[in-house]
Amino acid sequence: MSDKLPAGLDLLWGQQPGPDAEPRQGLSLSRIVRAAVELADADGLGAVSMARIAERLGFTTMSLYRHLKSKDELLLLMLDSVAAVPAELDEPGADWRLGLQRWCRAQWTMLRAHSWIVHLPVSGPPITPNQLTWTDRALRALGGTGLTESDKAGVVLLVASYMLTTARLSTDLGPAASGESVAAYSTLLSGLVDAQRFPALRTAIDAGAFDYPTDTAEEERQFDYTFGLDRILDGVEALIRHRAG
Repeated sequence: MSDKLPAGLDLLWGQQPGPDAEPRQGLSLSRIVRAAVELADADGLGAVSMARIAERLGFTTMSLYRHLKSKDELLLLMLDSVAAVPAELDEPGADWRLGLQRWCRAQWTMLRAHSWIVHLPVSGPPITPNQLTWTDRALRALGGTGLTESDKAGVVLLVASYMLTTARLSTDLGPAASGESVAAYSTLLSGLVDAQRFPALRTAIDAGAFDYPTDTAEEERQFDYTFGLDRILDGVEALIRHRAG
């Protein structure tokens, strides 16, 4: 590892003593990060500013810079603070597919609980301690597949990218993904789409392809990632067979 890490990473990897050690009564890096996460959880990433955090904590904006070099550093610390890997992913599993499904469920739970994560600027591959722990657990799930290490890394990148993209779409849709909104959209489509101009689309509408199944409870009517994930894992299964071939 390089002796010099970007701001924020040196703190996360313990290569620099944290500003919390400074004699600044009542203000600490952990309090700043926690306040920023609370703002983002409540009002979105756009609500996070040094001024609002300072106001929330009862300090001046400049006092925050005794603990942080920039907002980019703060965003990195925020991400790592909410990205702790659940203990259940430490448990070994004999089935790679069930292991990746469990990993994705945990990812989905985290991304939905802190939906602002999907709007963080992407400045490079995962590098914080918690991000790399997620990567490690996904690679571990593929341990007995016979895939090359390069194959495993490619699968993890594909699955992680799919989960992040799907979570962002779910977040951006918001209420539009509710059962009521989907029903309204289906009704609108039904009135607009005629069989002569859109024959395939008309057939799909009549078959209820754009509706939630009638036996789906209202609280379960939300944007879902499982169909796409299953198709990706089907492809991984084919790759495993091919490598073993």
